[in-house]
Amino acid sequence: MTFVPNTRSEMNQRIQEIDWTKTPFGAEADWPQELRMVLSLCLNTALPTALYWGDDLRLLYNDAWAPIAGEKHPWALGRPAREVWADIWHVIEPQLLAVLQTGTGFSVADQMLPMQRGGRIQQTHWDYSFAPIFGQNGKVLGIFNQGNETTARLSAERALRASEERLEYALGASDTVGTWDWDVPNDRVIADARFAKLYGVPREKAGVGAPIADFFNAIHPDDLPHVEKAIAATLKGGRVFSQEYRLVQADGAHKWVIAEGRPMLAPDGTPLRFPGISFDITDRKNAEAALRDSEERFRAITNSIDQMIWSTTPDGYHDYYNQRWYDFTGVPLGSTDAEGWAGMFHPEDQNRAWSVWRHCLQTGEPYHIEYRLRHRSGKYRWVLGRAQPVRNEDGAITRWFGTCTDIQDIIDAREVLTRSREELEKEVQERTVKLLEAEAQLRQAQKMEAVGQLTGGVAHDFNNMLAVILGAMNLLERRLARGETDLARYIDAAKDGANRAAALTQRLLAFSRRQPLQPEIIEPNRMVAGMRELLTRALGEQVQVETVLAAGLWRINADVSQLENAVLNLAVNGRDAMPNGGRLTVETANTFVSEDYAREHTMSPGQYVMIAVTDTGTGMTGDTLAKAFDPFFTTKEVGKGSGLGLSQVFGFVRQSGGHVKIYSEPGHGTTVKLYLPRHYGETETREISPQNADPARGVRGELVLVVEDDERVRNFSVEALRELGYTVAEAASGAAALALLGEGLKPALLFTDVVMPEMTGRELATLASEKLGELKVLYTTGYTRNAVVHNGILDAGTHLLQKPFSLEQLAEKVRRVIDG
Repeated sequence: MTFVPNTRSEMNQRIQEIDWTKTPFGAEADWPQELRMVLSLCLNTALPTALYWGDDLRLLYNDAWAPIAGEKHPWALGRPAREVWADIWHVIEPQLLAVLQTGTGFSVADQMLPMQRGGRIQQTHWDYSFAPIFGQNGKVLGIFNQGNETTARLSAERALRASEERLEYALGASDTVGTWDWDVPNDRVIADARFAKLYGVPREKAGVGAPIADFFNAIHPDDLPHVEKAIAATLKGGRVFSQEYRLVQADGAHKWVIAEGRPMLAPDGTPLRFPGISFDITDRKNAEAALRDSEERFRAITNSIDQMIWSTTPDGYHDYYNQRWYDFTGVPLGSTDAEGWAGMFHPEDQNRAWSVWRHCLQTGEPYHIEYRLRHRSGKYRWVLGRAQPVRNEDGAITRWFGTCTDIQDIIDAREVLTRSREELEKEVQERTVKLLEAEAQLRQAQKMEAVGQLTGGVAHDFNNMLAVILGAMNLLERRLARGETDLARYIDAAKDGANRAAALTQRLLAFSRRQPLQPEIIEPNRMVAGMRELLTRALGEQVQVETVLAAGLWRINADVSQLENAVLNLAVNGRDAMPNGGRLTVETANTFVSEDYAREHTMSPGQYVMIAVTDTGTGMTGDTLAKAFDPFFTTKEVGKGSGLGLSQVFGFVRQSGGHVKIYSEPGHGTTVKLYLPRHYGETETREISPQNADPARGVRGELVLVVEDDERVRNFSVEALRELGYTVAEAASGAAALALLGEGLKPALLFTDVVMPEMTGRELATLASEKLGELKVLYTTGYTRNAVVHNGILDAGTHLLQKPFSLEQLAEKVRRVIDG
C-alpha cells in the first residue's frame, strides 16, 4: 500500500517497509479509512506533524517531525506514546487523555518539557496542538499533533532582556555616564537625565529633544571649535567620534568629559542619526595632573643628587632610573629596564651580583655589594650598590629603592696601598689581563654570531606570521565594514598565523630549555603503540610505518606531550627525506650508558630507555649532520621548514636529563635515537587516551573563578569558559579574588595567572586554600621562570596551562583538573 506517491519521503518508505501484521495496527489493507486519510495528510505536509492512534496512542509521523524524536528516531515509529515520551509523560498524559475523553482539541505555547537529550535532562520549550480524530460513530480514534520547538527563541529573548537590564543598571549606577541620540536632519537631541545634567540642559527638554546648540552652550569656549570641527568630520565621513573637552558648570567650575559615538549615514552619505555616550572624566584628569606634579617633584629630587638611583617592583623588575644613571652609563633611555641592567655588569661580577640580589628578594634583607659597572667610555668602574625594601602596613614588600655610587677612586687608592709586587710579576699580570680580554672578545664575537643567526631566523619566521595575521585582520576589518559575512578564510588565516607563532615560541623555549615540563610516569611502549595510527595518517600512504617494541621495557618520567611531539617531529622529518615513499620504523629498547660515554656527552651514566626513529630516505652528509641541531638550520626549501624541529627535540630531551644521537649516511637513511633516564619506583602510570573531537564541557553548577590582571586575556578566558558551559566569576587581582571568596563564593576551580602585581597566583592559591580548605587550582602563564616552575620542571601536584592557549586546550585542561 502506498500512502503518498512521492517515494522521496523517508517516512513513507519506512512505513511501507514495516510488517504491520505483527503490530496492533494489523495488516495495512485492513486499516480504517480515517487512519489512511489522516496519515496521508500527515505525510503530505511540510509542517512537523504526527498522529497518535488507538487506545495506547501508537505514534506515526512525517519527515519534518522526525527531528523532534531526536535520538529515539526511527525506533519511535509505531511505538506507544507512553514508551516514546517516558521522560515527559507526566506532562502530556493529562493533555492527551483530555482530548481522548472530551473530543476537544488542545494547544499550548512555550510549554516547558524536561526532555532526555544527549544522556541528560534538558529543559525545552514547545508550541504544539492536539486535535481529535473522529470515526464515523463519533468516537475519538486518535490524536493529530503539530508542533515546533521554541527553546532557542525564548533563550535569545531572555538574554536580550538581561543584556538591556544590565546596561541600564550599569549606566544608572553612576551620574558620570550619559547617553544621547541626535536626529541630525531635524536637529533634535534626545538625551537621558545623566547627559542632560552634565550639559546643563533641563531634563524635560532633553527627554523630548532639544537642538544641538543647547548642549554646545556648556562646552568651554576654548574647546568648542575643535569639537565642532571633529563633529563635522565625523558626519562627513561616518568615522568614530571621540573627543575630550571641558564643560562649564552653572557655578563656573569645569568638568572634563569624553564623548564617543558614530553616526548612521544614508546610502548617499547623508547623516541620519548620531547616537553616543559621554563620560565624566574629571576625577581622572585631576588624578593625572596630581600624578604628573608628583612625578615632576620626584624626578627633581632624584636628579639633584650625585648617586645613581633605581627602583624595582617586589619581584625585582627594574622600572625606574634617574638621570645620573644614564649620564654614567650612556645607554639609551629604558634600555636597562627589567633584566636589561644585568648586561651592564662586568662579566666576572654578574653571577655574584645576581646571587646576592636574588637572596635579598627572597629574604627582604638590605642589598649591599660592590661590583664593576660599564661606564659610557666603554670601561668598567667599581660602584657600591645599596637597596632597601619598602613595606606596607602588613609587612609585605611593595617596592625596592636602590642607589649606585661610583667608588672607582676608592678602589684605586686601595690598589696603590696594596701594590708591592715585583716588576716582573706586574708585567706577567698585564699580559694575563690582555690575554683574558682577547679571549673575552672572542667569546663575545662567537656569542653575537650565534645570536645573530637565532634572531635572524626568529625575525624571518615571526615577520611572515605577523604579515599573515595583520593582513587577515585588515581584510577582515574592511569586509566587516562593507557588511560582508564570508569571513571564515580570514579568521582561519589569522588563527593559523597566531598558532604558528605560538608553536615557534614553544620551539624556541624547548631549544633554550625554558619550557615548563610536566613530567609523569609513562610506559613508552604503550605511548608508541598509541601513536601508530596518528603516524600512519600524518605520513601518508607512501610511507610504511613499523614499530619494534622491546619486551620488559622500563618506564620513564617525562612530559608525555613533549615526547609524543618529539617522536612526531622525527617521523615527519623522516617522511620528508623519503619523497618517493619508504619505510619508517619506531623502535624501543632498554640500554645502559657507560661512564666514558656519559662523560663524553655530558650526561649521567646508568640505565636509559632508548626510542629510535629510522627512515630509509636520502640520509645526511657529514656537514649537514654536524649542523643538524643548530637553530634555524634546514635543508628544506624556503618556507617548508623552520629549522627548529631537531633543536626542539634536542632541547626537550636534554632538559629531561637525556641525550640525542643521530646516525646517518647518504643514500642509506637516518636513525635518531632518544635516550631518556629509567624511572625507578611504583608510581602509577596515566592512561594515554585519544582526544575527543569536541571540547570537554562543564557540568551545570560548576563555578570557575578566573583571576587575570590583563583585561583582554581575562575577557577571553571568561567568555571561553562560559562557551564551554561553566558558570564563571572573574577578578582582576588576587585581592579582588579573595574579596569574592570572603563574600561566600565557592568555586569548583581557581583559574589564575601566575605573574600578577602585588600578589602572585601562587600566593593567591595559598590564601584561597586557607579560606576554603582543599581547592583545585589551574595556573596559567606566558612567562616560564616563575613561582610554579623550578629547574624547568613544574612543581609536583601543580597544573599549568601555558599561554597562549586555544579553546580546546582550555577545555581539556579545566576538565582534567576538576575531575582530578
